[in-house]
Amino acid sequence: MIFILLMRLLNIYCWVLLASCIFINLCIFGVLDARKSFVQRAGYFLEAVTEPVLAPVRRILPDLGGVDFSPMVVLLLIRYAVQPGLIEVFRYILAG
Repeated sequence: MIFILLMRLLNIYCWVLLASCIFINLCIFGVLDARKSFVQRAGYFLEAVTEPVLAPVRRILPDLGGVDFSPMVVLLLIRYAVQPGLIEVFRYILAG
């Protein structure tokens, strides 16, 4: 039960991270009007949820100009390190 909940939360976080990337690009290219209160509130929410994880990764990655690879690094870490790690931990708990 806890395993399924943790895996679903990680999946939801991946989708929120992807939504944040799309949202930022839509604001940059002028598709969304950043002066609208709903857009501002959505931006604040997405930033509050994603920045605590992205900020440490940004400090580690080298500066590549205007390109931010931190969301991609976090998504790859979740998919290929955290989730398989959780699977192994719960497999060990259930076996032992």
